[in-house]
Amino acid sequence: MKIGFVSMPHAGHLNPMTALARKLQSRGYEVVFLGLPDAEPMVRSANLAFVPYCEKQYPAGFIAAAYAQAAELQGLDAVRYSAEHVHAALLRDSLEYLPEKLKEAGIEGLVLDTVHFFFGLIPMSLGMPYVHIWNILPTDLSGTSPASFLGWRHEISPEAAARNLEGLRSVGALFAPVLAVAKPFAEKEGLQVDWSAPGATLSPSAIITQIPREFDYPNIPWPPAFHYAGPFHDDQGREPVPFPWEKLTGAPLIYASLGTLLNGQKEIYNIIFEVAARLPEMQFVVPVGGNVSLEDLVTAPPNMIAVRKAPQIDLLKRAALCITHAGLNTTLECLGKGVPMVAMPIGFDQPGIAARIAYHGAGELLERSDLTVDALLKLVQKVLTVPDYREKALYFQKVIAETRGLDRAADIMEQAFRRTN
Repeated sequence: MKIGFVSMPHAGHLNPMTALARKLQSRGYEVVFLGLPDAEPMVRSANLAFVPYCEKQYPAGFIAAAYAQAAELQGLDAVRYSAEHVHAALLRDSLEYLPEKLKEAGIEGLVLDTVHFFFGLIPMSLGMPYVHIWNILPTDLSGTSPASFLGWRHEISPEAAARNLEGLRSVGALFAPVLAVAKPFAEKEGLQVDWSAPGATLSPSAIITQIPREFDYPNIPWPPAFHYAGPFHDDQGREPVPFPWEKLTGAPLIYASLGTLLNGQKEIYNIIFEVAARLPEMQFVVPVGGNVSLEDLVTAPPNMIAVRKAPQIDLLKRAALCITHAGLNTTLECLGKGVPMVAMPIGFDQPGIAARIAYHGAGELLERSDLTVDALLKLVQKVLTVPDYREKALYFQKVIAETRGLDRAADIMEQAFRRTN
């Protein structure tokens, strides 16, 4: 069977998706990645076949330029920007050009990134089996828990359920521009879609999340096709990242990252730099990405290595603590290495992930509105000195090792494709 993969061209999506693609390839499936040109370097580094689409509409560098304008946004403003300025147009162009590419490539089954909103319409229109992968925190559409874009505390009460449902409606309204593209296509193709049903275009066969069940809130009534798996990490197939390893002193290491999208927050980096200066007994590694200039930040203290990019997994193997934006991949990589966290969510699904980190005791949560040098320093010292945080992170390390997320996800996908063939 020839299986196609389609993913958003961000590292936090491509890393798990390429790992999953390699797993299926190792089981004898022919695998092809179809994507915007920005995805090609990472896919090629993973030794996977790549077929570009929408090359004229989205030339190489488009995604970085589009999200550079969102790098300083926070909260739901980041979600709104993404829906209006990226996802609506991307869906429109993909609905026009991707079906023919799938036919030309001879794709028989499709694996979709759920963040490609309403892309399920494409395999539906082709009569093609498909599965969905949550590369971000899955959103509970029942209202049992808060939407992933919201960092509200998890509570069980009628009032909390009503609040969660209202939150879902508010978040859903942000995607109106994308929905406005999806509906006419479904009507044109004669697809019967119940738009009143949340998740109507998600796969009826398999919807798989990277998070282990133990990291989620309890008793969420997911649909029958939903499956917990565990992280899709194999420590392979990533672009090599140069790093000055000789500068590591052997002091306890704190790794601090704000991810690859909403990483234009100069004031947050300055706070991290000041905290590092107050902890001279520790060594800090801080990748600042491409949206901030080191020259515009305060001077890095002597105990800090500030770089553009860093080999994250290799550094987390040595880390005592991670200061994180609470992106899903960084969070799961921390837990996979038994590293506790101080989570400072900025936008997208990060508030929901940070809330789970605190809920499960694998770290502390610091809201953006409360972020100061003193507040961050206090929580860093607390997580470093209270053994419970490291013990809970090590518990999740064991859970992740035992769940074998890649194998479980591949098993579920194979079963789903067999049932639909």
